[in-house]
Amino acid sequence: MKPAEFAYHQPDSVAEALAVLAHDPDAKLLAGGQSLMTLMNLRLARPSTVVDIGRLTELRRIFDDTDDLVLGALVTHRTVEVDPLVIARAPLLAYAARYIGHVGIRNRGTIGGSIAHADPAAEMPLATLVLDATFHVESATTGRRQVCADEMFVSFYTNGLLPDEMITWISVPAITPEQGWGFVEYARQHGDYGLAGAGCVLTLTPDGRIAALRAGVLSAADRPLLFVGDEAVGRLPSEQLWRDLAHQWASDTEPAADDADYVRRLCAAALTEALGDAQRRADTRRGRHDDR
Repeated sequence: MKPAEFAYHQPDSVAEALAVLAHDPDAKLLAGGQSLMTLMNLRLARPSTVVDIGRLTELRRIFDDTDDLVLGALVTHRTVEVDPLVIARAPLLAYAARYIGHVGIRNRGTIGGSIAHADPAAEMPLATLVLDATFHVESATTGRRQVCADEMFVSFYTNGLLPDEMITWISVPAITPEQGWGFVEYARQHGDYGLAGAGCVLTLTPDGRIAALRAGVLSAADRPLLFVGDEAVGRLPSEQLWRDLAHQWASDTEPAADDADYVRRLCAAALTEALGDAQRRADTRRGRHDDR
């Protein structure tokens, strides 16, 4: 099928793009086009105006900002996957990116586009939620504001942005020596949508006890789900603890799949595996830090 008729703009600046959004509330931003063009061709999306922001090269930068890693909204998934700074400062984000489709898709798709699309089965929404990322958004009418990750993902393909807002930058807290991370996804074959997946960030105290824990799952509700493991704080990590938490959290999911119990079992397995990986990485990083 072909998309319905639409007007096309290709701005040369963020301000120009925001001006178009402010003028036309039915306009849609086109970044990598991996999601929007498919929806338009199927006529599931019929924007009156398409605003192609591909020329906004300023939003393709990645840099350090004190304790955060900052990524422009137009950074591609492939760049997230292979960039040395992302791998060093936010390895969970880099690792999760490798599960997105295939290389051709990762070369075009952008992190900002994936966040705005808010697909509950997508990797970047889950990864940024677990990492407690902050999204910097701008509007020509209301200016700039920050949206935390747990407020960005509202429901199926529904984000927390106003119609005239766009994501410009994403701040991701960098991993510390006391932290470990895990990311696991199960799919029928690599590149398919995940049947279930889990990510987590584990922080340990100097004596090896749990100081903080954030975990989440994809494909288990109308949005990525976050679990904050307050009940585990102060306890020693163990395989049994991870299994118990995983089954407890998986039972709280609401999969839209025909066999919801099957997805819950996959979620529990993914969480258990991700939590175990995070513990091993935290122990390794903490040991290296102590050696220094």
